[in-house]
Amino acid sequence: MHKYRMLIGIAKGLDFSKRAASGKQIKSLLVGGTRQTNILQTATAAAAAAAATVGAPDKKEYSTAVTTNNIMTANNSRPMSTNQSHKNGIRSLHQDSSLTWTNPPGGYSQGHRDRFVVSPLPNSLKVATSRKSSSITATTGMVDTRLVSATRDSNRGIAIRAKSTFPKWPSPVMESRGNYRDDAAILEPVIGGPLYSAQSSLPHLPVPELQETITTFLPTALPLAETEQEARDLMDKCRVFPQQASKLQEKLLHRKEYDMKDTSWLQLWWNTAGYLQVRDPVTINVSYYFNFKDDPTIFDERAATSIIGDHPPHLGVKRGASLLYACAEFRKMICSGEFPYERIGRKEPKTPLCSVAFKYMFHCCRIPRREMDTYKMYDPSLHTHCIVARNGRFFAVDFVDDSGNPLGMDVLEERLHQCIEIADANANYVEDDGDDIISMLGWLTSSDRDSWADAREELLRIGGKPVEHALEKLESGAFLLCLDDEKPVSMKECGDLFWTGSLSSGHNRWFDKSIQLFVTENGKTGLQGEHSMMDGMPVIALSDYITKQSYSSVCDKSVSAREDGHRGSVIDIFAQCKAQLSSSSNSTLKAMIVKAKNDFKTLITDHEQHVQSFQGYGSTLMKKMEYSPDAYAQMAIQLAVYRLHGKQVGTYEATQMRPYLHGRTETTRGVSFESAKFVKRMGMVANFNDSPPSLQEKKALLVNAVKSHVDYVTKAAKGKGVDRHFLGLSMIAGGDDQLPYLYSDPVFIKSKTWRVSTSHLTHPNIDHWGFGEVVSDGLGIAYSVKPNSCIFNIAARKEHGWTEKLSHLLEEALLEMKELNDPGQSSKL
Repeated sequence: MHKYRMLIGIAKGLDFSKRAASGKQIKSLLVGGTRQTNILQTATAAAAAAAATVGAPDKKEYSTAVTTNNIMTANNSRPMSTNQSHKNGIRSLHQDSSLTWTNPPGGYSQGHRDRFVVSPLPNSLKVATSRKSSSITATTGMVDTRLVSATRDSNRGIAIRAKSTFPKWPSPVMESRGNYRDDAAILEPVIGGPLYSAQSSLPHLPVPELQETITTFLPTALPLAETEQEARDLMDKCRVFPQQASKLQEKLLHRKEYDMKDTSWLQLWWNTAGYLQVRDPVTINVSYYFNFKDDPTIFDERAATSIIGDHPPHLGVKRGASLLYACAEFRKMICSGEFPYERIGRKEPKTPLCSVAFKYMFHCCRIPRREMDTYKMYDPSLHTHCIVARNGRFFAVDFVDDSGNPLGMDVLEERLHQCIEIADANANYVEDDGDDIISMLGWLTSSDRDSWADAREELLRIGGKPVEHALEKLESGAFLLCLDDEKPVSMKECGDLFWTGSLSSGHNRWFDKSIQLFVTENGKTGLQGEHSMMDGMPVIALSDYITKQSYSSVCDKSVSAREDGHRGSVIDIFAQCKAQLSSSSNSTLKAMIVKAKNDFKTLITDHEQHVQSFQGYGSTLMKKMEYSPDAYAQMAIQLAVYRLHGKQVGTYEATQMRPYLHGRTETTRGVSFESAKFVKRMGMVANFNDSPPSLQEKKALLVNAVKSHVDYVTKAAKGKGVDRHFLGLSMIAGGDDQLPYLYSDPVFIKSKTWRVSTSHLTHPNIDHWGFGEVVSDGLGIAYSVKPNSCIFNIAARKEHGWTEKLSHLLEEALLEMKELNDPGQSSKL
């Protein structure tokens, strides 16, 4: 949080009875960092004045004014300090600029020392505060915005927060057709800020050499050949591939250097053919979920005795309100562009990551269309609401003020209680599917995309403008918070609920929303991400921020009873459409809803997932044994799958490509010569009584397999993987182009049929996470390697009966692999 624009400070025990707070005291109020923007740095100084004014003992109005052409730090390198006589309460900081502070008589003693951090600022910036408003107004040539507010509370001291109005978009809504370049060209110059400041310096995704791709590919495919003839045929086709693909390579390079010179040559194909054109339901097939760690502070004494209005304490409401508050803070940083772009690396200079996906996080929704969906993005400066779902009813709930700051926790909790009361009073549709049609609309979003597109058109046809406005209100919400009435306990119970909603809450979802948050009656929480335009890593940044904000900490910094704290209301979005939608003449729509619900039931009952929560050891021991935790876990997966199927199969691990402009992911292939040697030597059955020479031999093979996997990850991260290159060559082929023979080779096809799709994500506040398989006879394995445990979420079609078996085999593999490095110790775990 220290890096972000939001400045929130709580001070206790400051004595304002005789003089304004000192610079040192004010500095202790502020939570700021090294990447603050220029305006914000001035806001720091201005906030100090505001806080001092709030604390002034008399009833006169005092003001602070900043007029500057260029306020700078001393020597342009370190904060400027002043130690001068504050004659008449006025001091000058720089000969080329001035900061004047008019204090109450006697407000400063002689020789008082202050310290400010300031830097180059926009021309003609003026900041003024008054005791009446306890706020600061900043005016520049470009924007007129309330910059900082300071509120003093007798119990918690002074809360200071930066405020800004989001820049207005050229259009209230943009409908993306999957082209990052087009969307970025319109929005990123408008939004600006640190978030997008590195975009122009990012390298572009390379196109590998043809021979390089074949050299990398062959070791990942040959182990899958089941006969010597298959292996020979594959090698023959690889030998002629560079020649056969040369024309396609030239066309692909032309696309990179000319047609897509200011973006990634891949992104439009990937976003459309890989996502928006796919007609399968997004639930299970596209979206992923996180199961967050519990927040123990919702159970503490203060939470237990907290009563909002006439409502008793409600765990789901308390957790939900704290999520709303934290999301509001994060939303403000993203939508204003003040969130610093992400970087990776252990040493400076670290590598910046592409920020393009962040614009699809808030106020966004996938829109079903025949043949290809679109993505609507709404101007955040025009909307202050999120969507709250309860028992299939969808509510528009204002959760921020006009400047994007979160409303007080008391207001947020009260509004969530209102949603529960309204929805629960109308929750009779479960027994009678035709009685309350507006509580069943969520089922439609679980359909295949063409069926949902047709149903949406039918909704608009029979509902007219009221339904059009209702859909726009839902789609333009910042995100969706689902208040579920279940009480899951185990990881599997939470996973089933957060993955699909299950039969009990599947209607309480709008699967097209870019971000859905879940809160249960007993305070369990999770998130679902719609994957089309945004991969998981930006969502990790959101999850990191909101899961670090406990209920207790949010209550501490929440400013209640603000002047604008109770603005807005709770709106039952589809209530005004009930008459039109519930008409007996609307049999087509009702039939569509019934079909959607039945199809959803079939989809989720055909699938199952199992969680292997291995507590034997984790990354701490793996690193001690000198293994990469990720590669080590991948070898455990290879061994377990080998024992499940009796052979290795095509294995996919997602590797992020965000160091490149508009990059998404590349495939790291889990099969290699080295992994094949390892799993075959380990055999189909675990052996915990092996001889020392045999253990040493197996360990050497494990070391080589892990190293090989690390090498492939490194290569893929540099844009030198093979699968995106193969895809690009096939996509660029025109009517007269002939694909290389390799594309029809059975081993080639087998090697890129991802019967095992994996992804690694480890975060201390994410208990586990999951996603579905990508082929009907495949497995989806989401895993986390924590310091002392390994969590695997295994998803597959229920008909195969694989998930529990693979869970057992993973545990067995991890124990046996430890035995290779520490003989005799595995049985003691």
